[in-house]
Amino acid sequence: MSHFFSVVIPLFNKENYILKTLNSVLKQEYNDFEIIVVNDGSSDNSLERVKSVKDPRLKVISQENQGVSVARNKGIFEAKGQFIALLDADDYWYPHHLNSLKQLIELFPNAGIYCDAYEIMMQNKTIRKANFNIDLGNKPQLIGDYFESSLINPIIWTSSAAFSKDKFQEIGPFDIKLRTAQDLDFFARAALKYSIAFHPKVGMRYYKDSENNLAKSKYNEDRLYFISKFKDQEKDNLSLKKYLDVFRYALVVRCKMDGSKLWKVVVNDIDRTNLTQKQVFLMKLSPNVLRFFKKIQLLLIKKNIYLTAFR
Repeated sequence: MSHFFSVVIPLFNKENYILKTLNSVLKQEYNDFEIIVVNDGSSDNSLERVKSVKDPRLKVISQENQGVSVARNKGIFEAKGQFIALLDADDYWYPHHLNSLKQLIELFPNAGIYCDAYEIMMQNKTIRKANFNIDLGNKPQLIGDYFESSLINPIIWTSSAAFSKDKFQEIGPFDIKLRTAQDLDFFARAALKYSIAFHPKVGMRYYKDSENNLAKSKYNEDRLYFISKFKDQEKDNLSLKKYLDVFRYALVVRCKMDGSKLWKVVVNDIDRTNLTQKQVFLMKLSPNVLRFFKKIQLLLIKKNIYLTAFR
């Protein structure tokens, strides 16, 4: 039986989140969907939690651990729906999420990616709405410049996104060489080919401090590889160059704090006019001072004060 949406969830050791994630799908107001969970070699009780859910729309595929890109690609390959809706195993959808995506699909049938606004659960359990480098108003719309819009937070978050299987074939699969940033890579390739449709109503929540969160991983070589994939395109695309330079800045700071000399390879490729004054200042600091500032930032977050160099 074919459904409108196939919800693809890669799963690796998320036993404390996966049931809440699945329940958020089952509570969707728009319910023409199947759910494909790709268990990527979980060693905790994640698989048992999934199997406790009894719903005919749920399909579980188990494989040896091969990484999130392989798991996502597998789920998309097995999907029978017209559109793929991505969901990470530790994220949460509000009941209207799929309704918002379907509305976008009807309004903008030629777009490549459909997504809605999202919020972030911080380390202190407070919630903040993702901020974008664009005034989005309150109506569904096509994003004029994905890269310029994503300089603060990405316009597309993995669990906010949907696309057709046909567009997926054109964009190409998630890069299995990337252990992190594989979503940024996929959406960047999509934005270079297609327009992005955005719904301003918050449809999902991302848990910043969840277990086995790839965003907290080091994998700095993978982040450098992601940047290097767009070396040719950024020469003729100023907003892409700016977007990548901001990513380079973040990688320089991350490498310094991690004690990695890789930052020396990255720093000379940055056009500093593409950075904020805060970013230029922080990039010059020593590893110890950066680590100190990071501790201060985390302490302020606990007091519900969020300071960032991205705006």
